[in-house]
Amino acid sequence: MGLIARQIEALGIATLCLSSAYSITRAARPPRASFVDFPLGHTSGRPHALDEQVAMMTEALKGFEDITQSGDIKTLPYEWLADHSWKDAVMQPAARGDASAGSDFRLPRFDTPQYQFEADAEVADEGCPTCVFLTGSTDTPI
Repeated sequence: MGLIARQIEALGIATLCLSSAYSITRAARPPRASFVDFPLGHTSGRPHALDEQVAMMTEALKGFEDITQSGDIKTLPYEWLADHSWKDAVMQPAARGDASAGSDFRLPRFDTPQYQFEADAEVADEGCPTCVFLTGSTDTPI
């Protein structure tokens, strides 16, 4: 997202990335980023915790005012667990004889777009209407 954010910023549109992967965000150097130390997939808060989600988004969006140096990352004051024990099993190799611990359960990658539903594939537009402003033309996808 940081690479896309820099391109959008170059067009004069302010951006802010919300991340739970600090090292990746630091490497991509988005113009502005807010970091939350939550497991991947929970960047905007715990499931069904609306108050926390709203508070996190409100705090993250303050980055538009607080972050004055391009590439800076603002760490948000939220914790998944106070003792950080949830990190123990993240990205760790499986113990001998334990095929499940630390295993990589990601699906294989494909060269063609994958859609959750057939209807999504049917309405997909190769011109990417949400990105069209980056080229200035609806005829030229990015």
